[in-house]
Amino acid sequence: MSTHPHNLQNHLATILDSVADGVFTVDGDMHITWFNHAAELITGFSREEALGQRCCEIFRSSICFSECPVRKAMDTGLNVENREIDILDRHNREVPISVSASVLRDAQGEPVGGVETFRDLSRIHALQREVTEKYRFQDMVSRNPAMRKLFDVLPDIAASNATVLLQGDSGTGKELFARALHNLSPRSRHPLVILNCGALPEQLLEAEIFGARKGAYTGATEDRPGRLQQAEGGTLFLDEIGDLPLPLQVKLLRVLENREYQPLGARRPRKADVRFLAATHQNLEAMVEQKQFRQDLYFRLNVVPLRIPSLRERSEDIPLLLDMALDRFNGIYGKKLRGFSPEAMSLLLDYDYPGNVRELLNLVERAAILCRKDVIEPDHLPPGIRVAPPTCTPNGQKQPGMPSATQLYAVLARCKGNRTAAAQQLGINRSTLWRWLKRLDQHP
Repeated sequence: MSTHPHNLQNHLATILDSVADGVFTVDGDMHITWFNHAAELITGFSREEALGQRCCEIFRSSICFSECPVRKAMDTGLNVENREIDILDRHNREVPISVSASVLRDAQGEPVGGVETFRDLSRIHALQREVTEKYRFQDMVSRNPAMRKLFDVLPDIAASNATVLLQGDSGTGKELFARALHNLSPRSRHPLVILNCGALPEQLLEAEIFGARKGAYTGATEDRPGRLQQAEGGTLFLDEIGDLPLPLQVKLLRVLENREYQPLGARRPRKADVRFLAATHQNLEAMVEQKQFRQDLYFRLNVVPLRIPSLRERSEDIPLLLDMALDRFNGIYGKKLRGFSPEAMSLLLDYDYPGNVRELLNLVERAAILCRKDVIEPDHLPPGIRVAPPTCTPNGQKQPGMPSATQLYAVLARCKGNRTAAAQQLGINRSTLWRWLKRLDQHP
């Protein structure tokens, strides 16, 4: 016995109203012809209000008149899949949604309109923000255990007046740690003054640190306050302390020991109410052995040593840092980039980052400037990182295109353990991801 068409239509309507995704259809003139219950909940418009309206009146998005997914599917005959956009609901609240669209055909296969399905991403975005905030500390973000330990002790160190020596490769974020120490300290209401010790020749550097009186040297036409005076009551951060010339090391040692200094050309010393922070990417112990750095100054600086891990040592942070950087540069350049293609993400996860976090930020900024789409592709990345992943043997080591264990687990963490989503982000199928994870379990 055949089912009556009217009953079949009612059955189909019941099914569509029970699914969690919004579904609507349009005719050839973009008027809405069907609008399910989930579409009502997401947009705030009732079915009666939506039917007969042009879809741009209900789905108010910046792309409605330029890159409408339904119109694109109808014009090209190609499906649009999982495109993330923002719409305004009935109450003018911005709602992030993921959209898929395709051509709607009649029984004879002729196009009669379009159909769009969409999913509310508000909860997912809220969870992503929650995860980011969970791992955020001051202006830094990390889920790496070594970094989390640093975050944990930083408030206690900041509360003291002890001199701190920050050590780590260039670009690891030593200045961010210095700012955090100052911001968390009792001196936070006073200035944080920063000086790069490798940026000036010795005589100018001496005047820059200690200040100079008028006529103290050629060109000193007026009294010039030094960084020590500018930092009074606050914090002086001496970056690249390993570049400080030996004669100035002696003078800085006196400040640290006696808490007073004498500007160039001055007759009397001044008191220094300053907390000192120093940073270097050099091995100061080796420099002491080679007589390039004073041992007594090293001991004075090294009261509380903090070593900042390189990005190579915390590659699980790369996805978090990429998200943070993308948010930052979307705001700076007025873009709405929603992420990285699986191919671009794979390259970024596999890259070694010799310039550490600073280099990662530069890469994302460059890509954000060049990208005219809503997803960053490999072409937007510098040629130096657009290389094929290393090929390896089939004996349990890395296979062609297979990321490292850390990178795989980082993607899984980013996708909250969802292997299907992780496989999509890596540009592979789920069975390949399963084989990779199994191989890593067998060959740690």
